[in-house]
Amino acid sequence: MRSRAASDPAKRALDIVLSALAIAILSPLLAGIAIFVRLRLGSPILFEQTRPGLEGRPFTLIKFRSMTDARDAQGALLPDERRLTRLGRLIRSASLDELPELVNVLKGQMSLVGPRPLLMDYLPRYSARQRRRHEVRPGLTGLAQVSGRNFLSWADKLELDVWYIDNWSLWLDLKIIASTFVDVLGRRGITPRGAETVPPFRGEGPEDG
Repeated sequence: MRSRAASDPAKRALDIVLSALAIAILSPLLAGIAIFVRLRLGSPILFEQTRPGLEGRPFTLIKFRSMTDARDAQGALLPDERRLTRLGRLIRSASLDELPELVNVLKGQMSLVGPRPLLMDYLPRYSARQRRRHEVRPGLTGLAQVSGRNFLSWADKLELDVWYIDNWSLWLDLKIIASTFVDVLGRRGITPRGAETVPPFRGEGPEDG
């Protein structure tokens, strides 16, 4: 099932115009970050990962790399907090690592506003209500991101995703975009207290319908 927001032409037009404009205006910044990532972390410059999009269909999300590929003696990747570099912390604190996702928005795989695209592994862990977050395209920012972001519990973030779907309007999208600029400039809610990265979603118990 799709939400009205998934097919509204005005929402898609806003995505195309603003993402194209942002890419053009921010191109010097994007190039600068790419150079720093290449010098500090080497290749590849971009981190690519399969994420669930509209109706749970997979797409390739792109971000600037912020972690090394350091592994333990058995060849397994070290925990995120041990692989996160100083440069990675810097670009994450300003959400600059997310900027390549503007290309995902322009291609129609994402929207400027919507539930954040999480991991494919989380799909079977959602309740029936939480799975409704895939009724719209995932967003570069979203209601949860401007309502506390990573200081919120998983249950609260996912409930805000569903509320957004049920109460979507173009005006709501514009308010979320404006609030995102304020939060990014203030570096609010980047990581949960006492942690470098967000803990994984483990599920919230039996399905609640």
